[in-house]
Amino acid sequence: MKRRNADNHDVAELRSALADAHKADKRVGLVPTMGYLHDGHLALIEASRAQCDVTVVSIFVNPIQFGPREDLSTYRRDFQRDEKLCRDAGVTIVFAPASQEIYPAQFETFVEPGELAKPLCGAFGQNDFQQCAVVRRMAIDLNLPIEIVTVPTVREADRLAMSSRNRYLSEEDRGQALAISRGLFAAAEAFGLGERNVDKLVAIAKRHLETVDQLQYLELVDGDTLKPASSPLHRPAALCVAAYVGSTRLIDNVILQPTP
Repeated sequence: MKRRNADNHDVAELRSALADAHKADKRVGLVPTMGYLHDGHLALIEASRAQCDVTVVSIFVNPIQFGPREDLSTYRRDFQRDEKLCRDAGVTIVFAPASQEIYPAQFETFVEPGELAKPLCGAFGQNDFQQCAVVRRMAIDLNLPIEIVTVPTVREADRLAMSSRNRYLSEEDRGQALAISRGLFAAAEAFGLGERNVDKLVAIAKRHLETVDQLQYLELVDGDTLKPASSPLHRPAALCVAAYVGSTRLIDNVILQPTP
């Protein structure tokens, strides 16, 4: 399938673009993003292209993903830049719908880009662990023929998890934000040394997070169910954090994998 031009902004056009792929039993992959792509997104694209014949990148700044302290209007957008990155990375289709395509006027239900692309493979970053787990569980519960590929979190040189929101951080904010990964890796190190008590692992991470402006949550959850993990830890789990640094909300996590 030839790569389509990136001016693919409406649902009908996307469905038309994918019709031939589905007829030819092409394996379709979706990489959902909110734009302003970085190396983390490129890793997702690479993972999709490695497993799929057709890779769709959706670029949609979703208003429902912004918290009360976050300003949707200031979220950085640069479609031409994103389109070039996608083109250089070998993306087949860029789907960049207007908000009214996803949320029509007076809507009672809405559609997700994944539903529109009907992917057989979805590539998600580990950085949003909860999203990965929920989508994977949904695919199983609804018996959907979709493979969810989780790509390890891509980090910057100072180990801050890559995010489009990092660009909002001042130099001072960034120094504060590094407490997030320090706390997570401190807990992971303790886990590697044999600590299996959930409360103690959370407390180790929390000591480092006392400097952030607002800790929204810090939870150690089961890797499959997202329910609170129990001690002693004997199943795969994720230590997940969300915190505000200034007005910027950052998320991160580490996976704790007990050995048999």
